[in-house]
Amino acid sequence: MRNRVFTTLFWSVVLACGVAAQEPATLTPKNPIKLMKVEGRMDHMSVDVKGQRLFATAFDNHTLEVIDLKTNRQVHTIPNLDEPQGAYYDPATSRLFIACGGDGTVKIFDGTTFALLQTITLDLDADNVRYDARGKHIVVGFGGEKFLAGKVTRPGGGGALEVLDLMGKKIAEIPTDAHPESFQLEKTGMRVFVNVPDKQEVEVADLVKGTVLAHWKVDVCTTNFPMALDEVHHRLFVGCRIPARLAVFDTETGKIVASPNIVEHTDDLFFDASKGRIYILGEGFIEAWQQKDPDHYERIGRYSTPADGRTGLFVLDLGELFETIPHHGQQGAEILVYTTK
Repeated sequence: MRNRVFTTLFWSVVLACGVAAQEPATLTPKNPIKLMKVEGRMDHMSVDVKGQRLFATAFDNHTLEVIDLKTNRQVHTIPNLDEPQGAYYDPATSRLFIACGGDGTVKIFDGTTFALLQTITLDLDADNVRYDARGKHIVVGFGGEKFLAGKVTRPGGGGALEVLDLMGKKIAEIPTDAHPESFQLEKTGMRVFVNVPDKQEVEVADLVKGTVLAHWKVDVCTTNFPMALDEVHHRLFVGCRIPARLAVFDTETGKIVASPNIVEHTDDLFFDASKGRIYILGEGFIEAWQQKDPDHYERIGRYSTPADGRTGLFVLDLGELFETIPHHGQQGAEILVYTTK
């Protein structure tokens, strides 16, 4: 009897392991995109889905790299950018908006010829760029005090979100209490949620009226930089670095409903609404988390990556996740590509 029980248990474990081994990976790596003549830290990206092009800001290299996703090759470089940080390609006008932190400008280029069309001067540290589909506007975060690694790297009070039309005209300015990092806009509502790490809070503003509505304290962690939004389930995902946690806010109450431990030093995270997943890019790893329900999340994948890769882009229309990897020792600059399963 004892041998029979042991045999049954043994084959149960073997079969369970076999089933687990056959389960498809959450992220499947494809061939990486090698980057030539790109040195130093890279930052955020944008995409031209129809034209199959990726736009990658190379902060320290002072360039924006244009990549053909059909051939996985660099096809153009926009040079002489002062610390480019954010980018957005508008398919309706074929205009490319690049936010440059060094001189605090937003430069608008023709997305086909790459001719410079206009330069809008904001303030220091023009950073993240988003598209407001409801108003057909571009929104750029800039300015304000910035606190990094325990030190004030730039003093100077409040920052702001600048709202521009697609021709570059300034429409409105929404003040924030310090430098705005990642922010997300509602598609069915009027609100914008803004990470303000110097104040350890999320500031909620009315995008139409240009007024701040609420201040939500991030009281489970600090250095809240990346952000993603699940508008259907009223959940806001905020990535923190100290300690490394994912603060999940209920956007109807402003309360944190979950705060699991995550990968260190995240700088980008994305919500995949088609699968109810969160992809978190951090120091040496990409993590995939599954939304079990709006208040509960489970890590379902952890993928090793080269050092210093923390920024990227998830493109729902392509079903692909991209991560920038800077030149580090023998590791050349490249962009990792994953298919989501």
